[in-house]
Amino acid sequence: MARAGEAVPTENDPVTAARAVQLASELRCLVCQNQSIADSNAGLAVDLRRQIREQITAGRSDAEIVDYMVARYGDFVLYRPPFKATTLLLWLGPALLVAAGCVVLVRQLRARRRREQPALTPEERARVERLLLRGPDARS
Repeated sequence: MARAGEAVPTENDPVTAARAVQLASELRCLVCQNQSIADSNAGLAVDLRRQIREQITAGRSDAEIVDYMVARYGDFVLYRPPFKATTLLLWLGPALLVAAGCVVLVRQLRARRRREQPALTPEERARVERLLLRGPDARS
C-alpha cells in the first residue's frame, strides 16, 4: 500500500489540475502567439498541455517543466521572457516604436510650420488692415 508521500498525482487530483493550468497559463501558444496554451485550442497547445501533465505525473517541479519548454521552444514560449541580449528587442521594441512615432510626428509638425504661407496681395493686405482697425463691421 502506498503512503501519502508516495502518492502519484492523477488527472482527477485537483491540486495537480490547478498546477497544470497555472503552468499552461504562463506559456505562450506558439501557433496563436497571443494566447496562452491554457486558452488555445491549437493542436500544439493541446500537445504542450499533455506534456505538462505528463511531467507533473513524472514528479518534475514547475521550474524543471518551464526549463524544459524553454530549452525546446526558446524564450518566446514564455509570456514573461527574461531580460537578456537575445530578448532585448522583445522588451525594448514597443518603446522604440513609440519613440520613432514621436520623432516622425515632431518632424511632420515642424515641416508643416515651416511651409510658407502664400503672400497677400496689396489689396488683401489693405483689407486686413482696415478690418483690424475698424472691426468686423467694416465693409469695403
